[in-house]
Order: sequence, then structure tokens, then C-alpha cells
Amino acid sequence: MTGCNPCATPMEERLKLLKEGSSPAVNATEYRSEIGSLRYLCNSRPDLAYAVGYLSRFMEAPRQEHLAAVKRVLRYVAGTLNWGVHYHPGGKKQGPPEPLGYSDSDLAGDVNDRKSTSGLIFFLSGGPVAWQSAKQRVVALSSCEAEYIAAAGAACEAVWLARLLAELTGGAVLAPKLKVDNKSAIALMKNPGHHDRSKHIDVKFHFIQECCDMKLIDVEFVGTVMQLSDILTKALGRVRFQELRDGIGMKKII
Repeated sequence: MTGCNPCATPMEERLKLLKEGSSPAVNATEYRSEIGSLRYLCNSRPDLAYAVGYLSRFMEAPRQEHLAAVKRVLRYVAGTLNWGVHYHPGGKKQGPPEPLGYSDSDLAGDVNDRKSTSGLIFFLSGGPVAWQSAKQRVVALSSCEAEYIAAAGAACEAVWLARLLAELTGGAVLAPKLKVDNKSAIALMKNPGHHDRSKHIDVKFHFIQECCDMKLIDVEFVGTVMQLSDILTKALGRVRFQELRDGIGMKKII
């Protein structure tokens, strides 16, 4: 494939696609086939998770602009065929490895229904072992609420991962660290009482408050610059994308 550029990004920054586009429709079967193939790659390529998840929203009635975005992702894949997730030993630290997670969200990033996108990624001994980029099921009314909902999903993943690790190693269940870049959301997680601004939030999302209260997870603040799960929530510029791609352990392996 010509025009392959390993320095490019899977999606253009601030790319916003509508379901009801103005361009002609394209072959839906071909579009779905390409998306399906790309989704397999997401199991080993976290740098593709957001772009592929975003473009999966248009499989019902794809148009030319949607297919053009898919071809951009394919060009990126062709230019980074020898890139992959890099794992390395945990160093001299004694005891079982401790999971480290990052949770992030955009705000109303989907221009069709104004729902936000959640992103989470968990590391073990410096390498990513679980990641997800998914559109939230409800419309968030603020960035605090969007981050809170994203963190609730990450908490479920953290508890499951900690228990699985304890079962595999025969050790105790450790409390994974979860890094969030919204101080208001963190305050809401650690507040056992529901005040006015959280009354409308679905009860299932308050699971994270129980996790914090029972010390099942350890929530910490992280600056936006160091928020690695940002790569799973939005289209980024080339420099920022490359920084985060390096930060999550993606390397040229051949």
C-alpha cells in the first residue's frame, strides 16, 4: 500500500463523523469486513483501539467519509507492521507484581448522540495487559460525571484483574492503583454520601465508591500530560499520539 507513514496517526485530530453523511453510501459488507479484521488487531494493538471503536459506530449505513477514515487506519497499520506491545521483566522488586491502571474520558465526543468515550488501560510489570475504549451508555452532564463513569468501569476491571492475579500467583489480593486526571471525580469517588450533583447518576456507577471505601482499589490523581489512557478516548495530534504510544509500551520490535 502506497503512502504508508509510520509517523502518522490512525485518525486525524478533531475528526468528527456523522452517521447521516452527505457523501454516497458504500458497500456495507466490505466496510464491516474491514472493521472486523481491524478489531482482531486491537487485541494486540492498543494504539488502534479508539480509532477502530469509533469507526465501528457507522457499520449500519457506512458512507464514503467513513470508508476514507478506515483507509487511513489501514495505511497506519501498513506503516507500523513491525510495531507491537513490549514487555520486560519487573526488575529487582520482590513479591507479586502490582497492577497499575489509568482511566480517562472525553466529554460528549460523539456528535450524533453527545455521549462520551471511556478509556482504560492496566499495566503489569510495565507492560499493558488490559485496555478498552468504549462509548458510554448514558449522556454525561459534566466532565466530572464522564470521568466518574469511566472510572467505575475501570474499577470493575481492576477488581477482576487483582483477583485473577492473586489466583494465579497464590498470593493475597492487592489493591491496584487507578490514576485519574479529574480531582472532582476523585472527590466524588471517595465521598460516601451522595450530594446534589450525583443524585442523577445511575446507582451502578457508584460501585466505585464501595471499592474505594473497602480499599479494593487505590485511586490517585495524575496530571493530564501523564494520563496514558488519553490515547483511548479521542483522536490526537501526531506528537501527542506518539508520546502516548511510547508511554503504553508500543515499540518497533523487528
